[in-house]
Amino acid sequence: MSAAPAERPHSEWPLLDEANRLMERLPGYRVEVIGGQIIVTPPADGAHAEVLTDLMVPFLTTGLHGEQARVVQGVGLWLPEGREDYAVPDLAVVDADFKDHYVENNCYDPVAFRLVLDVTSSNYQSDLRTKVTAYAQAKVPVYVIVDRKHTRLHVLTDPAGNEYATHRVHAPGELVTLPESIGAKVTLDVAAVLAAAEPKPAQT
Repeated sequence: MSAAPAERPHSEWPLLDEANRLMERLPGYRVEVIGGQIIVTPPADGAHAEVLTDLMVPFLTTGLHGEQARVVQGVGLWLPEGREDYAVPDLAVVDADFKDHYVENNCYDPVAFRLVLDVTSSNYQSDLRTKVTAYAQAKVPVYVIVDRKHTRLHVLTDPAGNEYATHRVHAPGELVTLPESIGAKVTLDVAAVLAAAEPKPAQT
C-alpha cells in the first residue's frame, strides 16, 4: 500500500488539511485532491442526484449489494500516484469488505473498487480527463461516465498505465451491458440514463 499510516499527524499533509478546511467552509461541495491539485465541485443539481438514484436500481436488482459486493455513493478512493491524492466518485461498486481497506482521510484502497461512476457537472473536464488518468493509474477496472455535456455514456475498461485501453462511447438508443467482472450482469439504457440526468432549464 502506497499510503502513509493513518496515524501520522495531518500537519504533514498540507493538501489534505486544506481540502478538509474547504469542506468545512463549503458544506455540500465535493473536494478532491488529484494530481496534487485541489478540485472543488459545487453541490449537485436535482437531475444529478436523481440519475444517481436511478442508476443504483440496475445494480441493486442484480444482487450486487449483498455478501460479495456493495453499491455505495460518495466513498473516497485513495489514489496511489500522489502522496495526498484522493477522489470521490459519485457511485461505486466495491468489495463487501471494502471497509477493511481503509487508508486515510475517509478513503479506501482502490483494490477494493470494482467500478466507479461519475455524472458530469459544471467542471465536466475533470471527469472526462483528470479522473480518467487517476482511475487508470489506480487500476480501477471499470469507469463509467454519464456525460451530460455531450449527451453520451462512456465506458472505460482495461486500465493500462495512465489510460484505459478500451474506451467506448454510447449514444441514446443503445443498451450497454457492463463487464461481468463487476460481479453481475448490469445493463444500462443510455437514453433513460441521459434523460434522467438532463438538467431542467432555468426559469426566466
